[in-house]
Amino acid sequence: MAGIYVHIPFCKKACHYCNFHFSTSFGKKDELIHAILQETELQSGYLEGQTIHTIYFGGGTPSAIPAANIESILNIIKQYYKVAPGAEITLEANPDDIKDVILQEWKSIGINRLSIGIQALQDDLLKAWNRSHSAKQAKEVIRLSQQHGFENITSDLIYGGTGLTNEDWKKNIQFLIDSGIPHISCYALTVEPGTALAYQIDKGKVIAPDDEQGNRQYAILQEMLSQAGFEQYEVSNFSKPGRESKHNTSYWFGAHYLGLGPSAHSFNGWSRQWNIPNNIKYIDALHQKVVPFEIEQLTPEQQFNELVMTGLRTSFGIDSKRVEQLGSYFHQYLENEILHHLEQVQKTKNGNWALQPEYYFFADGIAADLFITSEVG
Repeated sequence: MAGIYVHIPFCKKACHYCNFHFSTSFGKKDELIHAILQETELQSGYLEGQTIHTIYFGGGTPSAIPAANIESILNIIKQYYKVAPGAEITLEANPDDIKDVILQEWKSIGINRLSIGIQALQDDLLKAWNRSHSAKQAKEVIRLSQQHGFENITSDLIYGGTGLTNEDWKKNIQFLIDSGIPHISCYALTVEPGTALAYQIDKGKVIAPDDEQGNRQYAILQEMLSQAGFEQYEVSNFSKPGRESKHNTSYWFGAHYLGLGPSAHSFNGWSRQWNIPNNIKYIDALHQKVVPFEIEQLTPEQQFNELVMTGLRTSFGIDSKRVEQLGSYFHQYLENEILHHLEQVQKTKNGNWALQPEYYFFADGIAADLFITSEVG
């Protein structure tokens, strides 16, 4: 099951915590969309004819550009790739972009899943993070989207930030539960180098997020969503039974995917490549019919480490069959090293090693303990 990710690198405002590639200037928007169309054609052989089951428009803010631009990309994807009937087609959207007319347009061009970035329902937090919407808008858009026939909706929340009390955090979670959406993603506020948030903390203007507070709010999240019938299938993702994100799940299970647009990443099983994170250079290269990317051939050790990292972040666990395919050394190494973490992991019915949910908050650190840091043999 292959997928396509399309990076739309435009935002109305720069969120203070964000380190993704984007621009707040839309002056080169039409040229960049044309370049994405060119890349889509040039990369048509990358997935070697595999059927496309998921298409994901991320960014940036895909909802900030006209639906006609999204449609043009979808049309050329369907022209050069075999897209499965009923493929999951997701579009990330900010609440302030969601209106009656645009919802009708998204529906008509084939968008069948919305990812709505609510993040918080407190105006002071939204302002502090430089979000472009208000709490009122956030509270209205899910219902509006449902009225237009969008039933497959996911929404994001952020926890652990200074100023987010446990009571407000509970209200945010409860709002999404009450909305009836089948999928919720929640992320700890992280201080990324080079962001406005990192600068504010460095200058003493903002207090850094408290890991202990984040851990407490994560535990609240797990308890509330579990009681509401959601299943935690990944560290940050919760869904009603059978309503997992097909696109993200395919990443974690090692499916091949093609990334289109500046900074987008691609994976074909044995190598990774990533496009240049610069809009002008991306446009100029595609004007010459050249895809501007760097590539890395993955060693068996790197493949093992990725299996560990992605596996421990999911309820599925570390895929034992894929580890065995790398060779007996890797299987034995995992079985030996995992003994140091028997309090945190357990065997699944498939024979995989999976983290117990109460330790998901520490998944990345535990995974790092299991990494192979030098080449075997």
